[in-house]
Amino acid sequence: MVTLPELSVKIGRIKMANPVMVASGTFGYGREYQSLIDQPGLGAIVTKSITLKSSAGNPGPRICETSSGMLNAIGLQNNGLDDFIKEKMPGLRKIKVPLIVSIAGDSIGQYQRLAKGLNDVAGIAGLEINVSCPNIKTGMVFSRDPKLVYNLIKAVKKAVRLTIITKLSANVTDIASIARAARDGGTDAVSLINSLPAMAVDINTKKPKLANITGGLSGPAIKPVALKAVWEVSSRIKLPLVGMGGIMNWQDAVEFMICGATAISVGTANFVDPRVSSQIVNGLSKYLETQKIDNVNKLRGSLKTSGK
Repeated sequence: MVTLPELSVKIGRIKMANPVMVASGTFGYGREYQSLIDQPGLGAIVTKSITLKSSAGNPGPRICETSSGMLNAIGLQNNGLDDFIKEKMPGLRKIKVPLIVSIAGDSIGQYQRLAKGLNDVAGIAGLEINVSCPNIKTGMVFSRDPKLVYNLIKAVKKAVRLTIITKLSANVTDIASIARAARDGGTDAVSLINSLPAMAVDINTKKPKLANITGGLSGPAIKPVALKAVWEVSSRIKLPLVGMGGIMNWQDAVEFMICGATAISVGTANFVDPRVSSQIVNGLSKYLETQKIDNVNKLRGSLKTSGK
C-alpha cells in the first residue's frame, strides 16, 4: 500500500488540508468558481478585500496586461461589511474549506470595527489584514511604517479571537522590520508579497493604460522579488509565512516553500486557468513522493545557501 505524503499545514489556529490557498481579489468570494474547481481540494480561500462601507473602486480601465504579468487598479470595489455578512456569508458557509476574509481600511479604527464585525460571524476561520494595497491612497501608508503596523495589529488582535494574517508589500526598505512589528503586535502569520506599484503607457495615445495612472503589478514578473522577501523574513523572524507573487505552477510553489513559506497563495494564475490551484496540490504531492519527503512541512526553509 502506497502512503501519500502528508500535506496538512497550520497557520495560527487554521488547520489546512494542504498549503495551497487562493489570493484575495483573484477568486471573487469563492462561490463564483464552484463549477470550475474542486474547492474542497483547496487549503483555504481568501475573499476579496472588504471595507466598512461600500466602495465603487477606481474608474476604468482598471486592468491591463504587461510583460510576464498584469496591472490592476480595481481600488477595493465591494459592497461593504453589512452586505458581505448578509448576502455573501450564507453561501460561503457551504464551502467546506477554511475561509479567510481580507479586510482593508483608512484608519486603525476602521480596521478594528471591521474585525469586530466579523469576529462572531459563523464560518470565518481568519482575517487577512491588507495593509499594503497599492491601488488606494492610504494603501501603502501602513505597510511602510513599523509603528503603525504594530499599533494596527495590536488593535485588531484585541478585537478578535480569529487567526490574523498580515499582508505585506516588498515596496519597503526593510520588509523584515515590518513583519517583526506585525509579529510583536500579535499577528499569527504574515502573507507576502502584495502586488507592486507600477504603470504602463499606450504609446499611440501617450496616456497611461490605467485610468488610475498606476496600479499593482502581479504575475510571474514579481516572483523573484517575492521569493527574496519570503526568504529574508523567514531567515530573520519565526512566524508562519504565506508566500505569494507570481505562482503559476507547482514548481513555483515548491520554490516558495523551500525559501521558508508554510503555505502559498495563488493569484494572477487564477485568471489564466481557474483549475491551477488544484493542479498545484497534485503536483506538490507528486514532487514530495519523488523526493521521498513524507511531510510537506519538512520542505519549509530547506534552502541551501552554502556547502554541498
